[in-house]
Amino acid sequence: MFSKIGKYFFEVRKELSKVAWLNRQELRGSTIVVLAFCIILVMFLFVIDLLLSNVRGWVY
Repeated sequence: MFSKIGKYFFEVRKELSKVAWLNRQELRGSTIVVLAFCIILVMFLFVIDLLLSNVRGWVY
């Protein structure tokens, strides 16, 4: 059982060495894009929620 666990972690480490990691500048740029998208999505959902709340108020 312990040999299988050891083999698993060895293979994980081997696969992680193949990953193309981002450099600091690429990471910062990607983070800014994701944060901007999240802010836009939150504003959009807020407006939709506000509109649906008003429609519900008019109907009921």
